[in-house]
Amino acid sequence: MNGPADFATGVEVALPADDDLVAALLELAVPHEDFNELVATRAALLADPKLRELFEQAVRALVAGIGTVEQHLEVPPLPAASGPVRRWFHVYVFIAARPFVLAYHRSLGIPAEVSRRTLADLGRHLAVHRRRRGTGGLLALHWPKLHFRGELYQLGRLQFQRSFVLERAATSTAELGLDYRPQDPALALHIPDFHGPLTPAACDESLHLAGEFFPRHFPTERYRLAVCGSWLLDPQLREYLPEHSNIIRFQRRFHLPTESADRILDDTAAVGFVFGDPDLPPESLPRDTTLQRAIGDHLRAGRHWHVRTGWFEL
Repeated sequence: MNGPADFATGVEVALPADDDLVAALLELAVPHEDFNELVATRAALLADPKLRELFEQAVRALVAGIGTVEQHLEVPPLPAASGPVRRWFHVYVFIAARPFVLAYHRSLGIPAEVSRRTLADLGRHLAVHRRRRGTGGLLALHWPKLHFRGELYQLGRLQFQRSFVLERAATSTAELGLDYRPQDPALALHIPDFHGPLTPAACDESLHLAGEFFPRHFPTERYRLAVCGSWLLDPQLREYLPEHSNIIRFQRRFHLPTESADRILDDTAAVGFVFGDPDLPPESLPRDTTLQRAIGDHLRAGRHWHVRTGWFEL
């Protein structure tokens, strides 16, 4: 797969100020209620020599990996600081890395609109943090690294990550007589929230866009398989949702491995996605929609939800 971009070596780290910082926040879809604190906290970060050094090291480490694909991403440690500096530290890292990943996108001919929508996922995660914690900050520290290293792209309703065939997916394909080996290139599908319904038409459009995007911009990487690991693929949902629901129709796209090792117990994934907070107790979950009733009633009955890994050929 594509190696690091040439411009990523020996970089000079800069964090935009004032109007330029606000413009970057707008491009990244950062919630407006976070603007003032981010702008005000910038000076405190850069004024502390130790914090600034750690910040610059984190940016250089992120930028040096642009273009590569890794299965395990290291997240720089949070600084020994308190309050806004600690909560916004990694957000500043991504803001400073933004010009470099945009340059990488341009070098591949990736349209500016795809770049904008892809990196704007940072703002969505800030919105998730505020919904869950009631304050500004970033919960999934590792997740935006995929976007800012050129691994993941938002194409319509779905996100597509340059990745590999997992061993259990390769085993499952072999059961059907297909020849996929672990570490072969694969596109990992991700379903972000705050993006509207997961309709079949929206998914079809995303897959069509991906079918054009990756051969054009990553011609040396041949993606023949799509994989997805999600609670949305748990077959138990069929006990509660109608056959014509968007989730069930999404499930039908995938083959699921038969071995029990594929079933990863994770109640928090479903609760967090549907209700906004993975730590909510089952007895408190609302029952306003069919999906809410399905998730909550299942847990209240003493049962569990599982993350399942599915695949299909592109």
